Amino acid sequence: MAAGFLVAVREGGFYSGPVTPSAQDPLADARLAALRRALARLAPPPAPPRELEAAVALLLRPGTDLDVLLIRRARHDSDPWSGHVALPGGRRDPADTDLSATARRETLEEVGLDLDRIGRQLGRLQPVAPASPRLPSLSITPYVFAVEPGHELTLDEREVDAAVWVPLAELHDERAAGEILIEIEGGAHRFPSLTYGDY
Repeated sequence: MAAGFLVAVREGGFYSGPVTPSAQDPLADARLAALRRALARLAPPPAPPRELEAAVALLLRPGTDLDVLLIRRARHDSDPWSGHVALPGGRRDPADTDLSATARRETLEEVGLDLDRIGRQLGRLQPVAPASPRLPSLSITPYVFAVEPGHELTLDEREVDAAVWVPLAELHDERAAGEILIEIEGGAHRFPSLTYGDY
C-alpha cells in the first residue's frame, strides 16, 4: 500500500512546493487536487475478502511539503499490532454508516482530529488483508484525507503512544528504505521497512 501510494505521489509531483493555501480555503492546494484526480481514476475496490472490516485514515497536511501522519500504537499484550507504526484507524463499528465513517471516527478518537470539520476526503486505496495466521482475518480499507494545517493532536494514550507528521519526500528518499527482522512462528523473517527519525 505505502510503496504504491508514494510512487503515485512522486510521479504526480504532489510534494513539490512550496504552495501557499488560500486564506478562504486552506486545502485549496494544487497537489491535493491532482492527488484527488489520481485517486478517482483507481478501479473501484473489490468486495471485502474477509468477514471483518476495518479502515485507516491516510492524513495529508499541506505545507512546503505534503506531510503524512503516522502513529505508534500503544503496547498491549492483547493487540497483535502492539507498538507498531501505523495509520489512525480500527475496526468498523455497527453504528458506522460506511468504512469512511469508521476512518473518521477512529481518527477523532485516536488523535483528536475531526475530519468532518477540518478535513476533506480525497479518495480511497485498495483494501489490504493480513496474510499471517496469527493476525485477525479482516479487510482494511485506507481512505486518503487532506487536513488543514495548524491543528494540535490530542492522543488517546490507551491506543496511541506517539504521533508524528512526516514529509512524504523523506519517506521516498532511498536512504529511508531498509529491512526489519521480525520473529514469528517458524523463525525470523525479513520485511521491507521505511525509517524516519526514531520511527
